[in-house]
Amino acid sequence: MPVPSLLAVFAHPDDESLTAGGTLARHAAAGSRTAVVTATWAADTARAAELAEALRILDAGKSRLLGYADSRVPRSAPGRPRLCDAPLDEAVGGLVAHIREFRPEIVVTHDAYGGLTGHEDHVHTHRVTLSAVHAAGLERLYPDAGEAWQPSALYLSTHPHSAVRAWGGHLAPTGKTLRTVPDDRVTTTVDVTPWLDRKIAAVLAHRTEVARGAAPGLIAALPGPERERLLGTEWYIRHELVATAGAGTDLLP
Repeated sequence: MPVPSLLAVFAHPDDESLTAGGTLARHAAAGSRTAVVTATWAADTARAAELAEALRILDAGKSRLLGYADSRVPRSAPGRPRLCDAPLDEAVGGLVAHIREFRPEIVVTHDAYGGLTGHEDHVHTHRVTLSAVHAAGLERLYPDAGEAWQPSALYLSTHPHSAVRAWGGHLAPTGKTLRTVPDDRVTTTVDVTPWLDRKIAAVLAHRTEVARGAAPGLIAALPGPERERLLGTEWYIRHELVATAGAGTDLLP
């Protein structure tokens, strides 16, 4: 059975590696077409260059950037609005164009909480992606964005309550509330330990974030077994987008 193509949509450079790096590497290794759309940061920034290196490691193609500013870093895209301030119709249309051009069977993005920390850009990327995956299949919406294409399934990257045992001790000092879902809400659990070396290498390619002590920096400071405990499993909530979606559109276990 052919491996379904996969397009991941995340808010910032490094989200793709931390959140779905193992899944991207797993699918690419099995012969799937994979790609990543990143909502923020301009193409001529250091973080965009780091993203390109991470995608090379994950075999996830060239960078695809919507080019909005990170809500907390205005210099990330000079002259462009913050992602959360951009007209929704504009952001959705930009993503629709990428979906129609790449024609994925599966789309992966942040869950409704925006992941563990609930970053506002993550939450907004979730909203934009939900609108775009539906609009992409309707030929009268965004007619200038290419021929209509309907992905078959949407997977929301998430963390179950049980994951707090692994992540809580590392994020507790930040004082941030961890946003997790009941374990029975998780539909797909992916063991990515066979691809963990590539996932970690992609995370560490985001050298700016390592240097400033963000999540990649936290990972860089951990011993191997602890890295595996934090990053060796990826969790998703699956949503059907077409009535005929079936086993051929499952994420690989």
